[in-house]
Amino acid sequence: MKLSLERIARLTGAEIVGVENLLAAEAVGYSIDSRTIRRDELFFAVRGEKRDGHEFVPAALGAGAVAAVAARGLLHSASRLLLVPDPQVALEQLAARVRQEWGGRVVSITGSNGKTTTKEIIAALLATRFHVAKTEGNLNNQLGLPLSLLRMEEGAEVGVFEMGMNHRGEIRALAGIARPEIGVVTNVSAAHLEHFGSVEEIALAKRELIEGLPADGIAVLNADDERVRAFVDFHRERAPGGHAVTFGIEQPADIRAVEMEDLGPAGTRFRLEAERVEFTTPLVGRHNLYNTLAGLAVGRVFGIPLDALREAVASLAPASMRGEMMEVGGIWIINDCYNSNPRAAEIMLELLAATPGYWRVAVLGEMLELGAGSEDLHRQVGRKAARANLGMLVGVSGAARFIVAEAVNAGFPDRAAHFFENSRAAGEFLRTALKAGGVVLFKGSRRVRLEEALEMVVAAMRPVC
Repeated sequence: MKLSLERIARLTGAEIVGVENLLAAEAVGYSIDSRTIRRDELFFAVRGEKRDGHEFVPAALGAGAVAAVAARGLLHSASRLLLVPDPQVALEQLAARVRQEWGGRVVSITGSNGKTTTKEIIAALLATRFHVAKTEGNLNNQLGLPLSLLRMEEGAEVGVFEMGMNHRGEIRALAGIARPEIGVVTNVSAAHLEHFGSVEEIALAKRELIEGLPADGIAVLNADDERVRAFVDFHRERAPGGHAVTFGIEQPADIRAVEMEDLGPAGTRFRLEAERVEFTTPLVGRHNLYNTLAGLAVGRVFGIPLDALREAVASLAPASMRGEMMEVGGIWIINDCYNSNPRAAEIMLELLAATPGYWRVAVLGEMLELGAGSEDLHRQVGRKAARANLGMLVGVSGAARFIVAEAVNAGFPDRAAHFFENSRAAGEFLRTALKAGGVVLFKGSRRVRLEEALEMVVAAMRPVC
């Protein structure tokens, strides 16, 4: 979204210094990274955990940034600056004001698992009838959400934005910026436990999205997750003019899948209860059926006809490193390397166990941010792995050793259980240990970088021309 520097200064209270031809100066984009900034984008010099963005202002301006938003008193240069007390606060203020003045509708998504995939599904379904803007990748935090709002294309009618968190109050702050009319909660489970005392505390943090809806807002909620289902009554009591739409499989729900048929690598076929329309999603696994149902619930809220939704569902594709499937050298690979937590790992093991006629291999990386219960939760996943009909189990990095150890304790063959300290070591082993006719799951937390092992396997399996 293009904005003049004069307007940006007015909306944020910034002092403009050293900008020639002020009336013509305009930001065509917004960035916090001097390495990727493009010409005429506005650079926000935010402070990170390790580095201060003010160090990179000269590089950003040298790369063609129209100006830099910087804190007063931290830079000696007086060229092309918008001076504010705090650049991150200015970024949030600007995004909030742009959202306030924009006439479109916002859908926000949170949950312990499935946020990004559900966001992509909702955006794809709504795009059949509307000009949709969405979160780029998983830019879902105090920096990413404002950037996603500011980067909306001109003419966007609907914004679909993901909201992540690892502390109480974060989603409340994000909802204050995005001001969603529709809030989607996918599920609640043990993720980011390092920052919370219990799963119940996580549920309260996720509920902040529902608390942030307007009085006539619509909550889209997973009826099969008891903690999320409790948000239905909470929303109705908090906002009598609001409305809740539920989705699910096991419990009664407004959008409920019935007559489900697992098509293996080809996805799932299902019908909606009380509807005659049959859907086929190419996204594999029961967890992706839930994500699809959430998307269909939002699609119906927006009044999109079932036939249009059916066509869009049939064309869905997984987000990068989130359940992507590929076949190479006679081996099916499930790439779910982007992130992990105990419930997400168990879901993918269930998917693997249900895959018929294959030699199954699970490559499971360490799950981070689990706090004092980390060992127990890794062992819990190990017990699940022992029951998943695996031919081989590989743990990678740190606490993943407890997954392997507990699987062996639970009866998994010791000779088929392996642990490696890093992804490259695991990749060196796997590139010769795997065989045609197998299906291999790669699942781990982001910092484990399991994609490195996956890429080594793919390179070894591809035929040499």
